[in-house]
Amino acid sequence: MSGVRHLWIARHAEALADQTGLSPAGERQAGLLGERLAGVPFAAVHHSPLVRAVRTAALVAAHLPGVPVQPADELDDRVPTEEPDASAGMIARFTGPADQERHELLITHAFQVAWFAREALETPAERWRDLIPANTGLTVIRYFPGGRTRVIVFNDLSHLPPELRFTGFPPELSLPF
Repeated sequence: MSGVRHLWIARHAEALADQTGLSPAGERQAGLLGERLAGVPFAAVHHSPLVRAVRTAALVAAHLPGVPVQPADELDDRVPTEEPDASAGMIARFTGPADQERHELLITHAFQVAWFAREALETPAERWRDLIPANTGLTVIRYFPGGRTRVIVFNDLSHLPPELRFTGFPPELSLPF
C-alpha cells in the first residue's frame, strides 16, 4: 500500500555576494526556517551540493534531531529546461510513490523550486520562470497515490520577520516591508 508523499521545498538562505557562504541575514533565515519545521516528521533532508544550500541544510537540520541529511546532486542550480533529462530525473526521484506517508525536505535553488511547482501544477514548461521564490521561502507539495498532486503552499515566508523577507528577488520585485 502506498502513502501520501509530502515534499517540503525551500530555497537556500541569502548567500554572500561571492556565494562562499551565507550572509548574516541568511544565517538567521535558515535558523528560523529550522525552528518553523521542528516537529515535522521528516524522513530525510536532501540538499543541493552548492555551499549556500549545504549551509542552509545544516542550520535547518540542527532543529531536526535524528533526521538524516543527504546531498542530492540533482538539486543543483542548473536551468531545468536546458537539461530536460536531468530535470525529469530530479522530479522522478523525489515525487515517486511512497510505501507509507512520508515527509521529505529539499533545500535547493530558485530554479528547482519553481520547476517542482510548475510540474505539480501541470503548466507548460516555459511557465516555470514566472515563479520566483524568496530565500527560505517554503513550498509544500503533496503527492497522492494514483498520481493526484496538490500544491499546498508556495513561497510561504511566515517564519521570517519583515526585514528578512523578500531577499533573493530582483530589486524591482522586492517589497518595502
